[in-house]
Amino acid sequence: MTENYAVVVIGGGAAGLSAALVLGRARHSTLVVDAGEPRNAPAAHMQGYLTRDGMPPAEFLALGREEIARYGVELVRDRVVEVTRGGGLTGVPGEGFTVVLAGGRTVRARRLVVATGLKDELPEVAGVAERFGRDVLHCPFCHGWEVRDQPFGVLASSPASVHQALMVSQWSKDVRLFLHTVAEAELSDEDLRRLATAGVEVVPGEVAGLVVEDDRLTGVRLADGTTHARSVLFLAPRAVPQTGLLEGLGAELHETPFGAYPVVDATGLTTVPGVWAAGNAIGFAEQVVHAASGGYRAASAIVGDLLMSDLDAAAQV
Repeated sequence: MTENYAVVVIGGGAAGLSAALVLGRARHSTLVVDAGEPRNAPAAHMQGYLTRDGMPPAEFLALGREEIARYGVELVRDRVVEVTRGGGLTGVPGEGFTVVLAGGRTVRARRLVVATGLKDELPEVAGVAERFGRDVLHCPFCHGWEVRDQPFGVLASSPASVHQALMVSQWSKDVRLFLHTVAEAELSDEDLRRLATAGVEVVPGEVAGLVVEDDRLTGVRLADGTTHARSVLFLAPRAVPQTGLLEGLGAELHETPFGAYPVVDATGLTTVPGVWAAGNAIGFAEQVVHAASGGYRAASAIVGDLLMSDLDAAAQV
């Protein structure tokens, strides 16, 4: 038998759990489908979230799962493989969605929250993947304080990496920008002026790998064999939005420098009626605190939307 829910939340990270908490407290039957692949899994701690600064991401999610369970929200470890419009849950024409899980379960929902996040694609430099989230980092707001005043490197992936090098210079005055595959000629005069003013040294040449000693980063090795002593390396992963389900439903996307994301309104409502998105499913820079807020906004909008739909349907009987 196909099970019916008011809302299915796809994704069990900060955005999905926050949405589920609000929906559960509003007495709506809610199912969270969690594939267990949070974006911040490589990080030992999360920072900048008031009252949760320094908490391990896994602990944060465990507490969230405990909280939603208090309100009768169901969470299943599975992956959504297909979503189609229609389901006939309430007799309202066209309302509802059929959701198929990898484990073989099929459920129906009146509304959806898509909080599937994104994946970080790392540069193919020896040692980077193994140390990502430790001393190979991407966000100074997430990790800058913890590595402050150490010798920083920044691995360029495009001329836009100049911005990252300038930003991290607020946490260390010893910063070197490794151009890697970016030619120095690609940097503008303004880029070079700002880098010089910030005291950032520009190092041409391709990076071949990292130097690691006693399980800690100690240097960056160039293809010509020279090594630069560094204890922290910042880089910009290529963001890969997880938009397959939204695209399958016909959601409109818009291009950004960090990939294509769904067009949403202030509550996270996509261009598909009944489908909201939150967290990194709507943008590259959604930190944990933003994701939790976005999930809350989406859920509160859904509560109102369901109420008005039910009142309108009852008035027509």
